Amino acid sequence: MTSTVRARRTRDASWRSLLREEACVGGTWIGAATSAPVRNPADGSVLGHVPNLDRAAVQGAIGAAARALPAWRGLLPRQRADHLMAWRAAILARADDLAMIVTLEQGKPLADARGEILYGAEFVRWFAEEANRAYGDVIPPHLPGRKMLVQREPVGVAALVTPWNFPSAMLTRKAAAALAAGCTAVAAPSMETPFSALALALLAVEAGLPPGVLSVVTGAPPVVVGELCKSPAVRALSFTGSTEIGRLLMSQCAPGVKRLSMELGGHAPFLVFPDVDVEAAAKAAVAAKYQTSGQDCLAANRIYVHADIYGAFIAAFVQETRMLKVGPGTDPQSDIGPVINTGVLDKAKAHVRDAQAKGARVASGGRFGPGLFFEPTVLVDTTPDMLVMQEETFGPVAAITPFTDEAAVVAAANDTEYGLMAYVYTRDLSRAHRLGDALEYGMVAVNTIKITGGPIPFGGVKQSGLGREGSRYGLDEFTELKYVCLAI
Repeated sequence: MTSTVRARRTRDASWRSLLREEACVGGTWIGAATSAPVRNPADGSVLGHVPNLDRAAVQGAIGAAARALPAWRGLLPRQRADHLMAWRAAILARADDLAMIVTLEQGKPLADARGEILYGAEFVRWFAEEANRAYGDVIPPHLPGRKMLVQREPVGVAALVTPWNFPSAMLTRKAAAALAAGCTAVAAPSMETPFSALALALLAVEAGLPPGVLSVVTGAPPVVVGELCKSPAVRALSFTGSTEIGRLLMSQCAPGVKRLSMELGGHAPFLVFPDVDVEAAAKAAVAAKYQTSGQDCLAANRIYVHADIYGAFIAAFVQETRMLKVGPGTDPQSDIGPVINTGVLDKAKAHVRDAQAKGARVASGGRFGPGLFFEPTVLVDTTPDMLVMQEETFGPVAAITPFTDEAAVVAAANDTEYGLMAYVYTRDLSRAHRLGDALEYGMVAVNTIKITGGPIPFGGVKQSGLGREGSRYGLDEFTELKYVCLAI
């Protein structure tokens, strides 16, 4: 046996040791009467099966979290931080194996998957550190003989509903914040990509996280997530996903008046002004559009380019796009993996067909298949009446349109129900500040596309969500303010 083959088999055996086909409930691994297959989007093969838990099993996970809550919230913040740092160390030790699982169930290239694991691990470190900084206040009294205090307390059991596009990082970003605040948590990962969350749960158990502090449950969303929304023992719900599903979960949580934090859909504009380095701006726009095969809430969905550089920008954008290699995520040469399912594929196709029918031109790409692969596609001369300019594509289709007036392009960028992320490329400092104020988005990136990480408050406005994840503000989503008034 050659050393290459031996190394490959060792690596395969290593990641398979993290592939759990059971749910983690209160530190115990359980199955169910039925299970659901998890497929590799690159070839349709079945990676494994996860249990379809019933409502009683989900209630069991909630009960385990409720029982673990008093002891967990009673720990010193530094003790909770020590548990989180042990979990982080376990994640980093198995980063390559976790990345392989992400690639096999989600489809993204291995390099991107490993980047996600490291990104997710940093949220664990960030919130481990923030656990010691959940400060309160002393209020100058307005009544004689009183001392008035405000302290932060954990909200209670938290439900964490995570998406399939970043199945590892979104779990750590939510769970680390909840656990650092003193909450216990029950996570419900997407059934497209449950193995990443289960692997993280396994590492948490191995790292010594007390039973019940973090459970991961799988099954049909109406059953699993429905029970989390319904249960009075669950006091907070954090969700990342579509605006449509976010609205549904809000309505289901309303009877219990739960604390909600939601990172929902995006429809990011990318504004390019004529004073920029055209090739650099085009390269950035390609990266902002096609990472994770365009299946990213931060993806540049509407690219507005000033008419003075429109032709040059399109040429540079198309050239950069054609350099992207489409293929399985396990191929080190691949830049673009498959999309996750036929729904995403069909929507991308529909957006291209609609744009062409209304006068847009396909400057590059447009081909799809086999299976769930879709060639990165560039649409030019798009107009506001096209679906691609009205809806979040969530696929590898770029829409480029010219503009001439700053005020008009800002109005166009803001003409959407979404408000998550906006990009601006300009060398004009005054314009950068004007647009930073004028764009109705929770996050605005100027002359960069790399902005995320532990220290920043990630989230949007309008129908892109509620609350913030990451940063010192991320802890707020899992704490309540308590006012204590002492007569002295």
